[in-house]
Amino acid sequence: MNADTRILLGHGAGGRLTHELIAKSFVPHFDNPFLATLSDSALLPALPAGRPALTTDGFVVEPQVFAGGDLGYLSVCGTVNDLAVAGARPLWLTWALILEEGLERELLDTFVRGAARAAREAGVAVVAGDTKVVPRGKGDRAYAVTSGLGVVPTGRDLGDRRIRPGDAVLVSGPLGDHGATILAARHGIDAGDLRSDCAPLGSLVEALLADGGEVHALHDPTRGGVATTCYETARRADVRIVLDESDLPVRREVRATCELLGLEPLYLASEGRVLVWVAGRDAERALAALRAHPLGRDAARIGSVEAHSDGLAPLVLRTTIGGVRPLDMLSGLDLPRIC
Repeated sequence: MNADTRILLGHGAGGRLTHELIAKSFVPHFDNPFLATLSDSALLPALPAGRPALTTDGFVVEPQVFAGGDLGYLSVCGTVNDLAVAGARPLWLTWALILEEGLERELLDTFVRGAARAAREAGVAVVAGDTKVVPRGKGDRAYAVTSGLGVVPTGRDLGDRRIRPGDAVLVSGPLGDHGATILAARHGIDAGDLRSDCAPLGSLVEALLADGGEVHALHDPTRGGVATTCYETARRADVRIVLDESDLPVRREVRATCELLGLEPLYLASEGRVLVWVAGRDAERALAALRAHPLGRDAARIGSVEAHSDGLAPLVLRTTIGGVRPLDMLSGLDLPRIC
């Protein structure tokens, strides 16, 4: 096996091959003064004023390269977005890879380039990382593990506790593009031009919070999709959320993929969308702020918040024929390894 074309166990041993891998595959793409020292920890400047926000995540997506992204791009976007929907401005990330012996170096380079591209788009720096190699058959080519650090600016306060009856529920674009893309690729379904919606949302969130009125809470509907995210939010906020089926933006290709596989678009992951809870009076203002940004041009109002009532489901769908259908959390393992 050639070390120039395949990952060897020696690439994770800490010796010459490890140093060669770092020098050739990682440092050129993540070049920044914090990483350049290659020390055991990144020494960072003082944080801006505000509250620190810290997140961590693991990524095991299959397939690892898909229309609209790859493991590296997805991992950085997902970490940035977890910070952004908490109201934080993402600053620095760490990025670790678990590689399987025999992985093609060309595929690793795809992941590294994807992660570096996402970091540039998000305006963040990957300041520390790690690589481990496991024997052939003990992994599945590659997994990524990230941490992200950001700051919630002074005076900014978002959270489910702020959601109130009368709030509007908005989404920044069509639902389920990422989940449908991954599932179509796995099952060999021709999904036309459908691509993952994977994207870093920091700039979109900043635009919304700067000019979107009284925003109460934000979430990214990843695993479990919009339905699971809204269900969990309703329970935490002690309210009832009503989604309107006729207002849900779902692409034709996503609906077709779901029909073939017997799935519901509301439970498919989106990796580049944000759900917004905003005071009802500011719904149009928030929509305008979202639509003015390239990542939010197809934003839509999809529901509203009502008072909690004992005995009633916390999340319901108002159907196109006028009925009301309770929605629950995603059950089982219908969508494993989606991110």
